[in-house]
Amino acid sequence: MNAQFKDFFIRDWVAGDRQAAASVVKTVLEEYGLSWEVNCAGCSDQDVVEIEKYYQQTGGEFWVAECQGQIVGTGGYYPISRGDNAVEIRKMYLLPAARGQGLGRFLLNQLEQSAKSKGFHQAWVETATVLKEAVALYEKNDYQPMSGVDTERCDKVYCKALVK
Repeated sequence: MNAQFKDFFIRDWVAGDRQAAASVVKTVLEEYGLSWEVNCAGCSDQDVVEIEKYYQQTGGEFWVAECQGQIVGTGGYYPISRGDNAVEIRKMYLLPAARGQGLGRFLLNQLEQSAKSKGFHQAWVETATVLKEAVALYEKNDYQPMSGVDTERCDKVYCKALVK
């Protein structure tokens, strides 16, 4: 992935991005009063410190958004077993300075298009009510409420058909 959106450059994550990408996720979680969970089996954020294992080695993708050489956002997806040939959109986080400019919507659309181009039929996402902007983004982009939240800190799960 290499894409430009306004002043932002979206590209594939590389190993040198590990600390900066994890910092974006941790910072946003703490902003909303949510815990940063790593270094345990099944921890909600372990995927962000082991991108190779969770995304690159499973057929998924993980991207970073940069502005003036600084990583200001993250997003990715990887295949999951629920649903119909589905992926889960993960770690869609933007620092405050990157919000309100349409970057989240652009990033989500690009992730969906990439998953669709790889033959996936559905995109699932889990989020928390406290992440009001994320909830609004998914609902405005045709994600339908579902049941069966897997992540402890999340209380909402959505699904969207990538093929009609």
